[in-house]
Amino acid sequence: MRWLQQTIALTAFNLRTLPSRIGSAAAAVVGIAFVVAVFVAVLSIGEGFRRTMTIAGSDDTILVMRSGADSEMASILSREEANIIAESPGIARVSDKPLVSAELFVIVNLPKRATNTDANVPMRGIEATAFAIRPEVKIVEGRRFGWGRNEVIVGHSAQLQFAGLDVGSILQFGKDTWKVVGIFEANGSISESEIWCDAAVLGPAYKRGTSFQTAVVKLASPGSFQKFKDSLTSNPRVNIQMQREREHYAEQSQTLVRIINFLAGIITMLMSLAAIFGALNTMYTAVSARSREIATLEAMGFSGSPVIVSVLIESVILSIIGGTIGALGAWLAFDGFRTATLNWQTFSQVAFSFDVSTPLLLKGIIAAVIIGFFGGLLPAIRAARIPVAVALRER
Repeated sequence: MRWLQQTIALTAFNLRTLPSRIGSAAAAVVGIAFVVAVFVAVLSIGEGFRRTMTIAGSDDTILVMRSGADSEMASILSREEANIIAESPGIARVSDKPLVSAELFVIVNLPKRATNTDANVPMRGIEATAFAIRPEVKIVEGRRFGWGRNEVIVGHSAQLQFAGLDVGSILQFGKDTWKVVGIFEANGSISESEIWCDAAVLGPAYKRGTSFQTAVVKLASPGSFQKFKDSLTSNPRVNIQMQREREHYAEQSQTLVRIINFLAGIITMLMSLAAIFGALNTMYTAVSARSREIATLEAMGFSGSPVIVSVLIESVILSIIGGTIGALGAWLAFDGFRTATLNWQTFSQVAFSFDVSTPLLLKGIIAAVIIGFFGGLLPAIRAARIPVAVALRER
C-alpha cells in the first residue's frame, strides 16, 4: 500500500512539472506522432488492398479453373467443360437455369488519370447469369451493356483511376471499338477495378473461339460445395480445380500484403529508434531537472522502485498522446484515399482505397507505448540510482 501511495505521489508530481519542460516533452510527442502516422499509413495500404480482394464473393460463389492454374490468366476451359460444370449437382437455379457464368479475362492498356502512364486494366467477358451470381453489382450511372453489342460497363474504382472510362467514351482495343454505357459499384470489391462486357462479343475480338478461362458458379447453399466438387473431380471429361471465390482472391492478396508489411516493419523500426532516442533525451532532461527533488523524496523515505515506475508512466503517457495524435492524423489524411497497384498474380491493376481500420489505429498506439517504455526505461533507472548526496549538490 505504501509503495502504491509513493508511486501515485511521484507520478502526480512528475505530471505537474510538465509545463516547465513543455519544449522537450512536445518534441517527444511530435516525434512519436510522426512514427505512428507513417506506421499506420503504410499498413493501411496493405489493409485496403486485402479488404478489396477479400470482400469479393461469398461462401456460395465458386471459381472453377483449369487444374494447376494459379490465376485466371493461366486458365482455359472449353465450351464442353463449361457445359459439364453447368450440369453438375448443387448449383443454384433461377427459372430452372443454372447460375453459372463462363467468363473471359483479358488485359487492356489504359492511361492512369494521375500520371497519364499506361496501365494494365482487366476486362471481363461475362454471361447474363453473372449479375444474378454477383447481386452486389449495381449500376450507378448509365445502363447495362447490350448483349451482342460492343458495349461495356466500368467499375467505379476503375473509372476514378483510369482515363477514358466515363459514360459515353469510346475505347479502342486492337481493331475493335467499345462504348462505355454504364458505371457499376460492387461494395468496393475487386470487381470495381474491371471493365465488363458480353463474353460472346469479347471472345471473337480476341480470337478465343469457344474457349473461356473461368466458370463462376453460385451454389444452392454453402454446404453444397462438397457435392459439387465430388461430381466434377470424379468426372474424367474435365481437368479442373475449384475454390471459393473469396479464398481465391485472399490468396492473391498475400504477396503484396507481405511485401507492404515487411517494408512497414523496416521503416517503423528505423523511425522508432529515432523516436526512442528522442524519448530518452526528453526523460533524461526531466530526470536531470528534478534530480534534487527526487533526492529529497528519497531522503524522506521514498524507495527507488516508485521513482522508476513514475518516470516510466510519464514517458508512456507522453507516448500515448503522441501515438493518438499520429493515429488520428493518419486516419484523417489517408482513410479512403484511392489509388491502384499491381496484382502480382494477373499483372493487372487493382484499384483500392487505403483502409485505416480501428485495429490498425490500436496497433499504432501500442507501438507508441512500446517506444515510450523503452525510451523511459534507462532514465527511470538513472533517476533511482543517483546517490542522494550527489543529487542534493546539483543545481
